[in-house]
Formats: sequence, C-alpha cells, structure tokens
Amino acid sequence: MSTVYEYAVLRVVPRADREESLNGGVLLYCRDRKFLAAGVELDEHRLRALDPTADVETVLALLSAVADGCATAPDPGRHFRWLTAPRSTVVRPGPVHTGFADDPAVELDRLLTLLVRPLG
Repeated sequence: MSTVYEYAVLRVVPRADREESLNGGVLLYCRDRKFLAAGVELDEHRLRALDPTADVETVLALLSAVADGCATAPDPGRHFRWLTAPRSTVVRPGPVHTGFADDPAVELDRLLTLLVRPLG
C-alpha cells in the first residue's frame, strides 16, 4: 500500500563564493512507516571539476555522518526537520518534496539513481 514520504537532496557546495553544487545524496522520511534514511554517493571526479582543491575525505565524512545519524535517530520526524533546515555548509539540504511509495527503501534507491548517480 502506498504511503506519503518526504525527501530532500543533499547538495555538496565546495565553494560557497561560486554557488556551484552537485548532488551527493538523498534524505527520505516516511512518517507512516517511521522510516528515515539517507542514501549518499559522491562523484569525486565531478567534485574535483567544481573545485580541484576540495577536501574529498571531509565531504565523504559529512555525508556519512548524515546517513549514520538517520540510522540512529530516536525521533525520525524531528531529525528529518533538523537535517533539512537551511544551513551554510559544504553539505546543504535542498527543498523538501513529497511523493508516494509502497516501499520507502526502494524509493530511496530510485531517487538516488534519478537525482544523484551519474547519467548513463
């Protein structure tokens, strides 16, 4: 049975002065299923194209921290709202969108393919 979910893309902004970004992950929250997860994947070549001096290890650590925090969040809804609050950091949430899915985990993987993974 389909249920409503909310999601936001995690944007990686290596240089705030240039305001260029690439998608590095997706946060997905489904209240009905008490589901909160983040799928993260970083295309290091694209990151280096935006900023050859980018600290890839730090960006990977930040993305991993988001994913790990989702897995251990005692209050998934509150944690999702905290993670999607606007911030000025290297990893920034995009706007929150909604959708319907039968399985939030499958939908998270679909959104990763659609929005984060390289085309082709």
